[in-house]
Amino acid sequence: MSSDTNAELTALLLSLELQLMDPNFRKDRSLTAALLAEEFFEFGSSGRIWTRDEILDPIETSQPPPFVEDFAVRVIAPDLVQATYRTLRPTPEGKRQAALRSSLWVQREDHWQILFHQGTKVPDS
Repeated sequence: MSSDTNAELTALLLSLELQLMDPNFRKDRSLTAALLAEEFFEFGSSGRIWTRDEILDPIETSQPPPFVEDFAVRVIAPDLVQATYRTLRPTPEGKRQAALRSSLWVQREDHWQILFHQGTKVPDS
């Protein structure tokens, strides 16, 4: 994969990850469903396992999406990519809770869908 193609794929998958973290985007079930593979599941940073149907349920939150840093992609196969990144979210105490995140994205019929996601909280240092 050329560096230009990798940069384009990185930008695309970052934008898709950001959409999935946006509570306003997630209110539209059909848009969210288009990004989730039928067999999608998630190991949440809380330790909870989330199914596709649970992710498609509307979320009610006033919390803004987290800040994303260190976003990178690794091509596993021509139609399978791993995205890794770190999120930072403010806590009620005024600190920032960090989590390491990993997603598997699969390309099907010329569009990308998330197959799996895992978030792991980083202990306060």
